Amino acid sequence: MSQAASHAESAPASHDESHEAGHDEHHGPAWLAHHFDTPAQQFDAAKLGMWAFLAQELLFFSGVFVAYGIFRSWYPEAFSSASHQLDRVMGAANTIVLLFSSWTAAMAVRSSQLGKKQQTTTLLLITIACAFIFLIVKYFEYQHKFHAGLLPGKYFGHPVDGGLFGAIPAGHGHTPHLAPKAHIFFSLYFVMTGIHALHVIVGIGVLFWIVKRNAAGEFSKEFFTPVDLVALYWHLVDLIWIYLFPLLYLID
Repeated sequence: MSQAASHAESAPASHDESHEAGHDEHHGPAWLAHHFDTPAQQFDAAKLGMWAFLAQELLFFSGVFVAYGIFRSWYPEAFSSASHQLDRVMGAANTIVLLFSSWTAAMAVRSSQLGKKQQTTTLLLITIACAFIFLIVKYFEYQHKFHAGLLPGKYFGHPVDGGLFGAIPAGHGHTPHLAPKAHIFFSLYFVMTGIHALHVIVGIGVLFWIVKRNAAGEFSKEFFTPVDLVALYWHLVDLIWIYLFPLLYLID
């Protein structure tokens, strides 16, 4: 038997032995998974996985953006008159809130890198508070649309009275006169903002989970990957809204 053939047969055995040894003896700090050789390798793998997830999220949202562009080109008058029914002040306020929350998330990553546990918790809680403010503003925006009958599809023109959104305020229980096909705009409005709001809710849950782990002392100067990854997710939520706001509220 040649030397090359002998090496080929012995190599897998050697790999299996070292793999088994990796399970038996931990080769680094407690937060280093056994299948990674170094902390840098683990960090790079986590970052790559997160970027892959964010890329598919962008592809997902690009579908509704394309749909919006197509329908707007078909019914420009309907989309123009319908967009005037949105509250630009509320939309701008939510944009400022999300931009600020993205900054606090980035600062939380920095404080975690410096090992400032309490400051990281504070910044993450401020980010969560901003997320709740965004949802509260969105609730009042939806409330107006429900009361005015600015609803998707067959529900367009039928104001909602009572239920989750309360009674119709005096003088607000009528549907404004809009160009034909305006209901398509509101169908896209509720789909796009609804999916985005769902991402905000998921972000709140993940941020709370990171706050809990940070309070338990799981993160340090050497290991702050989860804080970094959740901040990346939150930046995506912010980025999507930055596109939604001018598309739905500002373009005439």
